[in-house]
Amino acid sequence: MWLPIFGLLVGITLGLLTDIKISAEYANYLSIAILAALDTLVGGIRAHLQNIYDEIVFVSGFFFNIILAASLAFLGVHLGVDLYLAAVFAFGVRLFQNIAVIRRVILTKWSLYKEKTEKN
Repeated sequence: MWLPIFGLLVGITLGLLTDIKISAEYANYLSIAILAALDTLVGGIRAHLQNIYDEIVFVSGFFFNIILAASLAFLGVHLGVDLYLAAVFAFGVRLFQNIAVIRRVILTKWSLYKEKTEKN
């Protein structure tokens, strides 16, 4: 569970401390990379809460998602079609699904804890 949070903190810290400018032609790639990273992070949190977290799956999923999304955007640029929108849609849907599952897991654990404390 510490790896996703650590990566997020390192990324935010580096982003705030550096003065890197991204040109407009790479904005689609960056937006997809960030969305893929958020999807992987939220998926890792979900897996941890469901006790099925595996670091190898997390890291490989992170890089695979980013490479696949960037490749789709690259192909779309060369075809003259906004294919990056397909990746944005897919990662957006997965992100909201994972957040919904996280919410349900937390509510279930909270209600079980509440019932347990009321019985004592």
